[in-house]
This record gives sequence, C-alpha cells and structure tokens, in this order.
Amino acid sequence: MDFKSKGPFQDPGSSFYDWLSAQRPDVLPGVRLRAAEVAIEGPRSPMISHGTTVLAMKYRDGVIIAGDRMATEGYQVSARRIEKVYKVDEHSAIAIAGAAGPCIELAKLFQTELEHYEKLEGAELSTDGKANKLSQMVKGNLPMALQGLVVIPLFVGFDLKRNEGRIFKYDITGGRYEETDYFSTGSGGKDARTTMKKLYQLGLDETEAVRTALEALYDAAEEDIGTGGPDLIRGIYPTVKTVTVKGVTDVDENQLRQSYGRLIEARKRGS
Repeated sequence: MDFKSKGPFQDPGSSFYDWLSAQRPDVLPGVRLRAAEVAIEGPRSPMISHGTTVLAMKYRDGVIIAGDRMATEGYQVSARRIEKVYKVDEHSAIAIAGAAGPCIELAKLFQTELEHYEKLEGAELSTDGKANKLSQMVKGNLPMALQGLVVIPLFVGFDLKRNEGRIFKYDITGGRYEETDYFSTGSGGKDARTTMKKLYQLGLDETEAVRTALEALYDAAEEDIGTGGPDLIRGIYPTVKTVTVKGVTDVDENQLRQSYGRLIEARKRGS
C-alpha cells in the first residue's frame, strides 16, 4: 500500500500510534469498550478484570522487572496466569497494572509502536524517547481512566548511551517520573515497596535482585487480596525479566521455584 498517496490512508511517518490516533481512534486501547457499558456497570464493576502488583529494581547489570500473575473481578479471581510483564523491544520492557483489557492492549500497541519506529528509522528509539511515547499513550487513555478503566504502566530500559538500567513510572494523566533505584505500583505496590526499602542495596547481583523482587511480591500477596502469591500446586510463579546490555531475558522458572522454596522455609523457621 502506498501510504503517501492521497486518500484516507496517509503516510504514517515514524509513529504508528500518531497515525492510528488520526485514522482509527476507535481501535485504541480502552476505546473499543463501550462507554455505555462502563456507565451502566460502574467503574467498580466485577465484570472488569484488574491486574495488580508489578515492580522494577535496578541491580548491578541493569534492571529487573516483575509482576504477579493473578487478575481479579471484584472479590473473585478471574485469571491465575495473566501476563503483566512484556518485552517491548530489544532493550526495554513494560509491566502493567489496572484494568486488564486496556492494559494488555496498551502493552501490545507500545510494542508495535517501537517496532514501527525501528523499521522506518533503522535504529532503536532512545530510552527517553520510548518513555515519552508511552507517556503520550497513557494520556490518550485518560477519558477511559476517568470511567474506571485505569492503565498504570511501569517502564524499564537499558540505556545504551548511559550504560545503565532506568525505571519510569506514570500517573493516569500520562505524567512521567524517573525512579533512581526501585518502584512498585498496583494494589499491592505500597507493600512491595516497603519490602524493597528494607532489602534493597546498590550493586545487587542478579540472584540477590531476583530474591528481593520475589520477597517483595510475596509480602504484597500476604497483605493485598488482589495480589497473587506463588501457587505451588499449579506451578504458577511471578513473571520476572532482566533487562541488560545483552537484551531482555526471562528468569528461569526453576530459579523462581527454588527461590520461593528457600523463602518459604525461612518464613517457617521465623527467620
């Protein structure tokens, strides 16, 4: 298709999101959910699934990002294996908390946006550029957020120019703020931050960082009914990814299982 020809489909330029906003705003995250349904059901409707606790933390080689796997509808579990942490390009990842449907759609659209930019420009968007683009997309969801369909992302990237991992948090208006060491958001975010505040140290290696992240999610699950803890029977564990100069890597499930086993045994001993 010749995007530069005249007609309804104009040249998208380097931003797929901007082109989609102009040409097909009806397919943007959240917009496809009819406002009438939200108004009838109300913002706290049990029909809307919500994601919960996600966190990010810097460590010696980069940054770690993690999230629990449970989604809730009111006071019941709607999903036990939902993914809240996504790789968006070679050196960045996003975790989402809020209304599950719009959150997942936003994460996938952000992936497409960065892929589109890289194909047209032949290079990755800068870390700050990615963070700014995500801010624009969160701001675009504000009308739905005011009706209860809140999307709160946590974005991390390895900045090749600075040679360090970086963490960005957002508010519902698209406000972008950078954290220096760690952050957590979602219904159990405060509880997870309390644990990280006690355990975090500069220069943690990967094993120590993973253990700290898992303990923070475990404590959040104990205090917050919307956060899922490790399910040893079903074999469900949090999603944990590392973002380094080598790229985005999933932490092996066996490592998660062993880490939780040691954590639970330590709790049993009261240590």
